[in-house]
Amino acid sequence: MSKLGNLGARLHRGEISYDFIGKRKIWYGVSILITITAIVGLAVRGLNMGIDFQGGAVFTTSKTSVSVAQAETYAKEASGHDAVVQKLGTGGLRIQIAGMDTEKSDATKAKLATDMKVDPESINSDLVGPSWGDEIANKAWEGLGIFMVLVVIYLAIAFEWRMALAALVALIHDITITTGIYALVGFEVTPGTVIGLLTILGYSLYDTVVVFDSLKEQTKDITKQTRFTYSDIANHSINGTLVRSINTTVVALLPVAGLLFIGGGFLGAGTLNDISLSLFVGLAAGAYSSIFIATPLVADLKEAEPQMKALKKRVLAKRAQAAAEEEMAEVRVGGSEDPEDAAPAVVGPRNQPASRNRGGRGRPSGKRR
Repeated sequence: MSKLGNLGARLHRGEISYDFIGKRKIWYGVSILITITAIVGLAVRGLNMGIDFQGGAVFTTSKTSVSVAQAETYAKEASGHDAVVQKLGTGGLRIQIAGMDTEKSDATKAKLATDMKVDPESINSDLVGPSWGDEIANKAWEGLGIFMVLVVIYLAIAFEWRMALAALVALIHDITITTGIYALVGFEVTPGTVIGLLTILGYSLYDTVVVFDSLKEQTKDITKQTRFTYSDIANHSINGTLVRSINTTVVALLPVAGLLFIGGGFLGAGTLNDISLSLFVGLAAGAYSSIFIATPLVADLKEAEPQMKALKKRVLAKRAQAAAEEEMAEVRVGGSEDPEDAAPAVVGPRNQPASRNRGGRGRPSGKRR
């Protein structure tokens, strides 16, 4: 953990960094591919809507030795419809059959009791009308629409419209992937699923807003300098908050993973899958979109502005000039002149020429003392 903390501090100070913005085309391509797969899954398989949305009957049994596969067969033979059977933590079964009225429900309950060899009184039955599910779905869509409008308005005021647009694209990306995975996996869509989808919107925005806040702070008076482009600062903002985003996402995913894999898978509490899968996928997609989608998209939108284009031109020109000067300095230091061709320096004392002899004696030239 100390190494991770040191890594986060170095990323925040800019000592090391990963070029997220420079490789944004790769992230865009990966996101488009995943989104297309999710849309194809929705179109081909569709969502497995629960009886809360279709209407039908729910039968709950006490502890029984009948397997899930056998119960599905019994329920289909008794009702003539496909059934969704889940193993409960108590050892009983939860059997859901869509499109049933009261009379057919009573007959199905009696037939199930006979096939499963249990007392009919030990099977609880509940009828759900489709109008209740339609009302839930309509309210969910209304809530989703109002939430997105408020988010866009708030981000446009607190930051700017480009960041609001990027955050909206990231939200749509997360919801599409989550619903697409539901279609591909075949999990039943229940009111718990809707709650999970609405919950992940807040988590998806959390990391995005953290990066946007850092980006807004660091880009004040950006046009008054010529060291960094907007993309450079955006990349530094992602790296500076990267470890924090990873930590918060992992901490949030751990309990949700416990609900999904241990509670729903190992312990057999299938009802937990309704909300835990949407939360798990949504949290992971939200962390991904804040780093690889939202911030790179903001950088693209900002650098389309004339001021940012001019800034980028000045920064690149200054970098090119600095690179040229550095190259010339290296040439000078490397030595374009051969030292052997240079004239040798005079080393040692210099001999004075002797003066003419006067009277058989010689003395150096100069004034007499």
